[in-house]
Amino acid sequence: MLSKEQIMNDLKKEILTLELKPGSMLSEVALSERFQLSRTPIRDILKQLAMEDYVDIYPKKGNLVSYIDLESVEQIIYLRTVLEKQIMKELAGRLPLKGQHELRDHLIRLRRCIEEEGDTEQFLKLDDAFHQTLFALAGRGFLWEVIQQFNVHYVRYRRLHMLKTEKLLEIQHEHQLMLNHLMQGEVEPIDELVHRHLRADIDSVDFQEEFADYIKR
Repeated sequence: MLSKEQIMNDLKKEILTLELKPGSMLSEVALSERFQLSRTPIRDILKQLAMEDYVDIYPKKGNLVSYIDLESVEQIIYLRTVLEKQIMKELAGRLPLKGQHELRDHLIRLRRCIEEEGDTEQFLKLDDAFHQTLFALAGRGFLWEVIQQFNVHYVRYRRLHMLKTEKLLEIQHEHQLMLNHLMQGEVEPIDELVHRHLRADIDSVDFQEEFADYIKR
């Protein structure tokens, strides 16, 4: 039998990967049968998931996987944009050799992921690894971890806008430009590049219309 923590982590993963789509019903009875656990601990798990914004609980109606809140997504994007612009300016022209090798390795793996696998999940991990390395190289690893604690809506948003191969190629290309600017000490292009890289789809009407069923109204 799985522990409450294991069950919670399983449900979080299914929500973050969109296996459980926004708006999906989470029945206490069905979950109790699935995990072979009584309804009381299942109810506790759902309450905790609701506190962390994975689930919305409606009295007498049921428990639904939360819809993607674009306002929350925009807040995370704003925070990341401000931080990453500053981080990249601090690193421009000062990138240690080890950091150059790490970032190049991430780029090679990103390209290979697109060419050989087309695996969105793996691409997402590699994309995160590239940016996490930038934070670490600037001595801002703690801030990266803080951002990860409040990203249930942002993670799902990113999965949606990474569904198309051309988007993956665009992201990989922008990562290459970032590394080029850092190595060449070019500060001026950073603001526009980071802004485009992180905010491209949040303001897109086409994106919001295409995934309207996933987004909080």
